[in-house]
Amino acid sequence: MKKGHSPVVAIRHAALADSHAAAGLLHDFNTEFSFPTPGVENLARRIRLLLEGEDVTILLAGQPPCGLAVMRLRPSIWTDALDAYLEEFYVAKPNRGEGIGRALLEMTMTAARQAGAKRMELGTSETDVAARRLYESCGFTDREGGPDGPMMLFYERDL
Repeated sequence: MKKGHSPVVAIRHAALADSHAAAGLLHDFNTEFSFPTPGVENLARRIRLLLEGEDVTILLAGQPPCGLAVMRLRPSIWTDALDAYLEEFYVAKPNRGEGIGRALLEMTMTAARQAGAKRMELGTSETDVAARRLYESCGFTDREGGPDGPMMLFYERDL
């Protein structure tokens, strides 16, 4: 499929039976970007536990899955609504540029709205230009208070 065309790929909510496929995608994601991974079996176990709860949604694109989004919901401090956090987002390298990422992100935002979220946050690397371009084209910003505001930064550390 050429860039700019709508993907012909189904996007669905992951079920417990999809844990291994989702784990494989997360493992591939970390491997591709040279991050440590606990391995597919450990990830599958964690995914099953997360899917049994109510605050994590995993969406899968394609069959077999070639992309996934992992979204967490949490109560907002500032409103009575929920906030959504896009914790992981990945499309397998051979499937990039086909519109799958955009469709997956839009479906994730729809799922967040349907769950009662009014806001979504995510983080990405400064060097991941393709992801940043996708996020910005879908209305996400890294500027506080608008396009002329200071750049927002995301920090993390192991405890």
